[in-house]
Amino acid sequence: MALFNFNAATVEPMQARSFEPLPKGDYEMMIVKSDVKPTQAGTGHYIELEMHVLNGEHSGRRHWERLNVDNPNKTAQDIANAALASLCYAIGIEDMTETEQLHDQPFVAHVEIDKKDPTRNRVMGYATAGAPAAKAAAPAARPAAAAPAKKPWG
Repeated sequence: MALFNFNAATVEPMQARSFEPLPKGDYEMMIVKSDVKPTQAGTGHYIELEMHVLNGEHSGRRHWERLNVDNPNKTAQDIANAALASLCYAIGIEDMTETEQLHDQPFVAHVEIDKKDPTRNRVMGYATAGAPAAKAAAPAARPAAAAPAKKPWG
């Protein structure tokens, strides 16, 4: 038996967490964790991002987003790369060399209920924190990007 003194009357009890999807809307968020993982089929890789809502009624809620950045399905890969580019522009990163560069930078995520699974959310766009939500996070003209020398998961 270990001795341990604790008085529950001096601590605010933990509130029950909601696992319902966030209501549709714009949320100021921050990425707190990221990882590059192989796809289940082993034919590509995705970036998994853990995001936290920073303020408002849902402050502290978490959302995970997966971006299929290396996928045999070109459309899936193009969608993921466009989302990643939008996120990078929203937080002011032009040339990312590691996913940790995305951490601790506030941004606005436009969140909707996933049409295929109404128990989940999907991020449909990103904007700079403090900017009007209607404005795009990307600049008007994007310079042509050179192909990276090596894959970040390589």
